[in-house]
Amino acid sequence: MTAIQQDRTTRDLKSVAEQAGRDLEDASALEILQWAVDTFGGRFCVTSSMEDAVVAHLASRARPDGDRVDVVFLDTGYHFPETIGTRDAVEAVMDVNVITLTPRQTVAEQDAEYGPALHDRDPDLCCALRKVEPLEEGLTAYDAWATGLRRDESPTRADTPVVGWDEKRQKVKIAPIARWTQDDVDAYVAEHGVLTNPLLTDGYASVGCAPCTRRVLAGEDARAGRWAGRSKTECGLHG
Repeated sequence: MTAIQQDRTTRDLKSVAEQAGRDLEDASALEILQWAVDTFGGRFCVTSSMEDAVVAHLASRARPDGDRVDVVFLDTGYHFPETIGTRDAVEAVMDVNVITLTPRQTVAEQDAEYGPALHDRDPDLCCALRKVEPLEEGLTAYDAWATGLRRDESPTRADTPVVGWDEKRQKVKIAPIARWTQDDVDAYVAEHGVLTNPLLTDGYASVGCAPCTRRVLAGEDARAGRWAGRSKTECGLHG
């Protein structure tokens, strides 16, 4: 299958996404990513929060020899040092092309315009400025993007398709490990020696920006440590 041409219409892309969602529901993660690479070529990327490098590692296996998949990382200015360290390690040792996106404003500039600690007063706006807007700009060069979303992470992600249509961005959205469990992730990490964020062994089940992330308690789902005490469950990147 040849890569989709840049002039392929939105309608065509949506049709491709819907058909693939049906055809690839029972495919392996590597098969899903191989389809993405074959279909979209250089207009496909992986996004990573650097919680782990599982999807990036899978995508690197799906690319032709000598060709590197783009791995897009959002540097919000609020990350834990361990997260930045994981990004740097992935860039150094994995056969991928890490692209770091940054917001329009530094944290200091945002504080000057909106007041300090916007994340405490209006976390939705903070996420919009520091995550959603930079990603939307960064994805303009791509027709399809892959994420590490899994159905078992939280009730809000239970219906995540392996391939779907991102209506907001008008792009194909791929979740190759949507059907995986945490045990599947752990097994893949162990088998392939995949890099993971050190915070995952320090009580954090999901790693986001430092001001809005805490360790999880026994019995909580993996996303419970994000925006704890608020009704907010997503940053806006995934709906």
